[in-house]
Amino acid sequence: MTTSESTVQAPRSPRLPFRLERAELLKLRKSYGVWIPTAILTVGAIVIFYLAVELFHVSNSAKYAPAGGTDKFQGALLLMGQVAGMIAAALVGAAAGTQDISSGVFRDLVSTGRSRTRLFLARIPGGLALLLPLMAAAYALAAVLSVALASGLATPSVTLFAKSGLYVLFSGAVVYVIALGLGSLVGSRAATISILIAYLLPVQGILRNISALGRARDGLLSVAVERLSPLAPPDARDQLHMSLATSLIVLALWVAIFAGLGLWRTQKRDA
Repeated sequence: MTTSESTVQAPRSPRLPFRLERAELLKLRKSYGVWIPTAILTVGAIVIFYLAVELFHVSNSAKYAPAGGTDKFQGALLLMGQVAGMIAAALVGAAAGTQDISSGVFRDLVSTGRSRTRLFLARIPGGLALLLPLMAAAYALAAVLSVALASGLATPSVTLFAKSGLYVLFSGAVVYVIALGLGSLVGSRAATISILIAYLLPVQGILRNISALGRARDGLLSVAVERLSPLAPPDARDQLHMSLATSLIVLALWVAIFAGLGLWRTQKRDA
């Protein structure tokens, strides 16, 4: 019997799918500077919102309505869909787009022969796997509290709950991909977060109130996202009317442009 015939080869363990995606998720989960602020901006923001409203109600029930009901749920939806939720998505996206560069791992990943396109695309599901469960938990908490603290007030229907949940997750995913692309393009987490927070909060607020811009304001990210909300904003004067098709086109352009720029920079970046 020859040596080759007597050699017993150990069976190879099967390679698990989505290795790069799981690696991206693991890197984000291990970064306390990413998941802790994200948890605060999602679950923590809802806890603070309802706690504050309930304390006002307890202190003066004649003046302040109960913390539950559709009206307060509308405020929580605005918080998750266009304020804290967007900032959380920007934070995770910026981290996902820059962590390999800042840690010096990008050179090693490229030297192994992995496709740069594959490396970039893996960050999309990898980061969303961290962000979306936290946003879903925050939304579920808001839905429960809107019913538990209603005290006889009208509460959202099951259909409204379902539509609102999809809206929150979709808006978070859109902002995440934009932040990922911008982070990959810029290469700096601090710069990416600064740019996005400045745009998402003060800049958009100013631009949307300049009536001279007319229909050009439809191109603003917040206006397009707001159109998808199943509930109108608390102040009807802040609402800019646009069609659903226009909203989807605007969001698709935002995602395509920034994801494309991020992919291009990842392919051209020096290793």
